[in-house]
Amino acid sequence: MILEVLGSAVLGLVLAWAASYRLSHRLPARPLVLCTGVAGALFGDFVTHTALGTGTAWLSLLGAAIISAASLSLLLRPLRRRSLTA
Repeated sequence: MILEVLGSAVLGLVLAWAASYRLSHRLPARPLVLCTGVAGALFGDFVTHTALGTGTAWLSLLGAAIISAASLSLLLRPLRRRSLTA
C-alpha cells in the first residue's frame, strides 16, 4: 500500500513536470502545476483503490495517471490569438 501511494505520487510528479516542460507558456507557476499533479495522482489512486479494492496496484496507478492528467488539464489557459490588424 505504501509503495502504491509513493508510486502514484512520483507518477503525478513526472506527469506534472512533463506538462510544465512542454506547455510552460499555457500553465501557471511551476510549483502550482507540480502540486496539482501530485494531488491529482494521490486522489486518483485513492478513488481507484477504494472502488476496486486491494490487489489491483496497476489499475490504481492507471487511475492515478488519468485523474492527474485531468486535473492538470484544468490548469491550461487558452492560447492568445494575435490581432490581424497592425
